[in-house]
Amino acid sequence: MHHSATPPSLAKAPPRIDPSADVTGASIGTGSSVWHLAQIREGAAIGENCVIGRGVYVGPGVVVGDGSKIQNYALVYEPARLERGVFVGPAVVFTNDTYPRAINPDGSPKSAADWTPVGVTVREGASIGARATCVAPVVVGRWATVAAGAVVTKDVPDFALVAGVPARRIGWVGPAGVPLEKQGEVWVCPRTRARFIETDGVLKEQTHA
Repeated sequence: MHHSATPPSLAKAPPRIDPSADVTGASIGTGSSVWHLAQIREGAAIGENCVIGRGVYVGPGVVVGDGSKIQNYALVYEPARLERGVFVGPAVVFTNDTYPRAINPDGSPKSAADWTPVGVTVREGASIGARATCVAPVVVGRWATVAAGAVVTKDVPDFALVAGVPARRIGWVGPAGVPLEKQGEVWVCPRTRARFIETDGVLKEQTHA
């Protein structure tokens, strides 16, 4: 029996990189798109089926998981790590310097040897709203949502909805992204009906015996 080649619909498309983007020395996965004027630095690794918007900056060695979307003008400074399916809104900033200074106390310019970069980690499925700032080092948990304009200065739990300056938890969200509703002792997603249990400030999917 003759087996034909992989159908075009199932073949992995090569990445689409706009000619104005600078991706020298970076790895871009199949099916991904890099738009106008984006800069992806050396050693960065962009996964498969990602979207890197106009004017995005991705620092050296940053890792972006499959299926992630980084919207226009977001700044992802090294050594950030984004897991699978992360959404980064327009003009988001991930910092990497706890005590930033341009010069040393003696007036000499700061060099790379004068500080150790620290990174932001974003777990699977989490979303960072437009113009939010994550001040490294912080971890944004699985499927969490950071509201637009928030300033994250401490770790965000899985499924947490945080907002404000500094960001504080104002609710819970499920993988569908909509706020969960409290029903008795459980939290329920109004869209998927998935159920969650909160224990000591930690939310976990309800498991059935």
